[in-house]
Amino acid sequence: MHFLLAAVVLLTLLLGPQFWVRSVMARYGEERPDYPGTGGELAAHLRDRLDLRGVQVEVTEKGDHYDPERKVVALLPNHYHGRSLTAVAVAAHEIGHALQDQAGYRPLHLRSRLVRIAQGLQRTGTVVMMAAPLLLIASRSPSGLILPLLAGVVSIGAAALVHLVTLPVELDASFKRALPVLEQGGYLPEADHRPARRILSAAALTYVAASLSGMLNLWYWLRMLRR
Repeated sequence: MHFLLAAVVLLTLLLGPQFWVRSVMARYGEERPDYPGTGGELAAHLRDRLDLRGVQVEVTEKGDHYDPERKVVALLPNHYHGRSLTAVAVAAHEIGHALQDQAGYRPLHLRSRLVRIAQGLQRTGTVVMMAAPLLLIASRSPSGLILPLLAGVVSIGAAALVHLVTLPVELDASFKRALPVLEQGGYLPEADHRPARRILSAAALTYVAASLSGMLNLWYWLRMLRR
């Protein structure tokens, strides 16, 4: 009974935020003919208005994001071409990251460095874990699995750290950059201010779920290593 309850709580923590994010994005994803432009057009307008020199706005299939190395605000097709509250809020959020970059916001650049390090560690960890059977055969002992287990802990721990650093970066982009621009600039009707906050909150919760998942994986691998 206790195990079942713990499993339900765990699934709720891991899947609940993701479900809520999807439902909020879908709820406000309907086209709004009263809006003067699409998400992509708003991003381009804000780039020019806020003097974000060198920043490009483009369509992507890899998820909405801002690339600080290429100076690119990348939006999914439905957000780039869409004229919905979700499209507008997401576009403003990614412009918020461009504003962070322009201001030299340290957590953004720290996250970028950590992402590169984590990707390298994950590639190395994957290779080491794939070689686990060979290491076990060569050592002829369960101790041959220590290195693959350590590689798993390090790679998953690096990913979890990235997610933890990402959360405050996302919150800052949403509520200290994007929301003031939208509200003070008069880009949204008064009635859309609260829903826009929900969308920006939902975007940040994506990283809460990812962080929890990463910490759970790290705990699992640490238990394996202790055995």
